Amino acid sequence: MNDKELLESPLKIIDPSKQGQVYEDRKANEGASKHYYIESYGCAMNFSDSEIVASILADNGYASTKDMNEADLILVNTCSIREKAEETVRNRLQVYQSVKRKKKGLLVGVLGCMAERLKSKFLEQEKLVDIVLGPDAYRDLPRLIANAQGGERGINVLLSREETYADIAPVRLDNNGISGFISIMRGCDNMCSFCVVPFTRGRERSRDPFTIVSEADMMSAQGYKEITLLGQNVDSYKWENPETGKVVSFAELLIMVAKVNPRIRIRFSTSHPKDINEDVMYAIRDYDNICNYIHLPIQSGSSRVLELMNRTYTREWYQDKVKKIYEIIPDCAISSDIICGFCTETEEDHKETLSIIEESNFVLSYMYYYSERPGTLAARKYEDDVPYETKKRRLAEVIKVQAAVSYRDNEKDLGKTFEVLIEGDSKKSNQHFKGRNSQYKMVVFPKKEGLKPGDFAHVKIDKITSGTLLGNLVEPA
Repeated sequence: MNDKELLESPLKIIDPSKQGQVYEDRKANEGASKHYYIESYGCAMNFSDSEIVASILADNGYASTKDMNEADLILVNTCSIREKAEETVRNRLQVYQSVKRKKKGLLVGVLGCMAERLKSKFLEQEKLVDIVLGPDAYRDLPRLIANAQGGERGINVLLSREETYADIAPVRLDNNGISGFISIMRGCDNMCSFCVVPFTRGRERSRDPFTIVSEADMMSAQGYKEITLLGQNVDSYKWENPETGKVVSFAELLIMVAKVNPRIRIRFSTSHPKDINEDVMYAIRDYDNICNYIHLPIQSGSSRVLELMNRTYTREWYQDKVKKIYEIIPDCAISSDIICGFCTETEEDHKETLSIIEESNFVLSYMYYYSERPGTLAARKYEDDVPYETKKRRLAEVIKVQAAVSYRDNEKDLGKTFEVLIEGDSKKSNQHFKGRNSQYKMVVFPKKEGLKPGDFAHVKIDKITSGTLLGNLVEPA
């Protein structure tokens, strides 16, 4: 699709100059009499959603505070993907209750996936909160706040087939002004048997690409150096112009955003192996500012377990996809998600997972043991029959193998020079900066006068660990 065809969209486009004005107005709103405090848990989509909520609250006279004791409204944006995440939120709700007892009129609300999953239980049985709001109902927050101020607890967890929040300019909550998220789609149609997302976030719908490009343009004007395009499955992004019928694919959107500013790095997450195609790979290869990094969750190395998970691919199919990525983008880094101890997983299945880490050369993995989620296909159909101690032992073995593979891959970077986007001080020393290269690897190096977070630096690697590249500044070639 060419630019002329794209510009035939009849939908509302966010005006970057207007967004900038909104941003300034909200900064001025910091003196508002009402304040909100928000915590986010789980995936990057939740943090992005919190920025949408912040925008809605700013338009209704609220300013942000980092001290919950100053807040008139406390919100927690929740995750239901694992049991531990829900336990964390429940513990936080107890903390909020202690603050609420000290401050008359304070309201507490639960947002996001956990709100949708547990619905009225929070209000009627546990009575821990005043507001329960699902991921597609954030526009209703002002009404629910008003009702709660009148003593009426409120809930809206209705899922939508249309809501994308495309017309809302997010309020950036990270405050670093360096890296930011843009949500390009919502929901998921994949129905993996272990996952609650299709039930808590609804069906897939893609956002108008013009609003995405406009948001990227605004972030460029504000000095951001890195943008991550977000979706439960970004590769299935598909927007059809309602007037012309022309379709924008994810690869085309990726290029459109990359062209906004060649000096802004572009990342994306998450990819589903069945949907990432060669057009996306060629876009990464051909545009220097699209990072050479793909997060490609496999979940298990066993074809038998993958079928139970309803992942719609086999081990061999996934291996072929990985080979194609390395063929088109030789210096691409691939990371993954791995679940240990899924229903009926045997020792042989587990060994296949260990070997796929080696064969795919994952630079890192997000590794967990299986946690049954109520309402999923797996919970309804399969017995969670792998003992807890076995899950923990297998997870430890996966972590050990991944650490070895990560170290081996980092060894290849010794002596190489990378362009690094400085994020801030190293965790271990305020005399060192930390930042990431295009492959998403963390790089640590000594500070130099004149450099600051948000700058790009060239670093030659001379030491490594399994998780970090260490080096020294050099002049660009």
